[in-house]
Amino acid sequence: MDFDYSPKTKELQAKLNQFMADYVYPAESAYADELAANTAAGKRWTPLKTIENLKPKAQAQGLWNLFLPVDSAAASGYSGAGLTNQEYAPLAEIMGAVPWASEVFNCSAPDTGNMETIARYGSDEIKARWLKPLLNGEIRSAFAMTEPAVASSDATNIQTRIERDGDEYVINGTKWWISGAGDPRCAVYITMGKTDPEAPRHSQQSMIVVPANAPGIKVIRPLNVLGYDDAPHGHMEMSFTNVRVPVGNILLGEGRGFEIAQGRLGPGRIHHCMRLIGVAERALELMCKRSSSREAFGKLISAQTVTQERIAEARCKIDMARLLTLKSAWKMDVGGNKFAKNEIAMIKVVAPSMACQVIDWAMQAHGGGGMCDDFPLAFAYANSRTLRFADGPDEVHRNAIAKLELGKYAAHPKEVEMPITRGC
Repeated sequence: MDFDYSPKTKELQAKLNQFMADYVYPAESAYADELAANTAAGKRWTPLKTIENLKPKAQAQGLWNLFLPVDSAAASGYSGAGLTNQEYAPLAEIMGAVPWASEVFNCSAPDTGNMETIARYGSDEIKARWLKPLLNGEIRSAFAMTEPAVASSDATNIQTRIERDGDEYVINGTKWWISGAGDPRCAVYITMGKTDPEAPRHSQQSMIVVPANAPGIKVIRPLNVLGYDDAPHGHMEMSFTNVRVPVGNILLGEGRGFEIAQGRLGPGRIHHCMRLIGVAERALELMCKRSSSREAFGKLISAQTVTQERIAEARCKIDMARLLTLKSAWKMDVGGNKFAKNEIAMIKVVAPSMACQVIDWAMQAHGGGGMCDDFPLAFAYANSRTLRFADGPDEVHRNAIAKLELGKYAAHPKEVEMPITRGC
């Protein structure tokens, strides 16, 4: 087997690493200072100039919309990098080292998933109105699926109603953990709800495009993730009360929500997992540097056996997660999401747990410094821990993996329905 990256990927890796070194890492303190200044001025939910000033530089270097797969690029009419999932994966890893870096390159969630969804399933009118400004980085978006009243780990539980009324659909329901809805540039929501509660279980749900300024939408509150509100991006609780949108805003047709979700969530999980590998790599780097510069009990912390064990174990865990994620990306490229379903489920279990463990060890090596914002570890841990829920809790994916494995030995094997799951 050839484990090497393609020449195209290597070239982009070099450019991206240089950009991160020249612009992103040096801007981390400016990012924090600007957010603090906005907060003091009562403008916490304001787009940051630190990021906005870097976007033209990324565009000028061709480091823009790198996430867009070949098929989605063709469907959108956008001629960008044209990378496969396998080619993009190591680039997502590089961006993952800094939580906000992906936005600089217009590669941040949930915009990436929304752009792919609209490119694949939206009408020409929807593409013209929403896809083009998203690809240009002129607006942001959100994906409204998870609900507070039900366990959204099973998406068939979702209760938001999408009901036809003449030439319009009327939407009623409450959503939460809607990432990106706090950003004042968030102009559109892709919303999942039930169009027909009496239909077969996986044909009840639909997805619809909802302008953020539609009457009846209310952002109730931002939600904290282990004390972090992730401003100005945010994770919001919001309500839809008699929200009306044109019939043409439905994606693919009524009852096709699960079908769309299967197409959307596979690439998104690849992106999340590779970003987690990137943050784990940075945590390991910080652990090595910190433990090599501080003494305890008469010797460097790096000379302590327990530290060496953790460093070694971290290296093993990171590399194993990366190889599994790259295999998943390759299988998606070769045969699609269904062909890679087992691997996609596995990386969703492996990568967040790995990142949490590596970051935890790095925090331990930093002592008290690991618990505060003098280092990026506490924030990184909060984000990584969240991803054990986002795109579905570990337990759901483990169940699916086990069913696939048991099916190999069943007398009458059945098709395993992979979960459409969001967490919370």
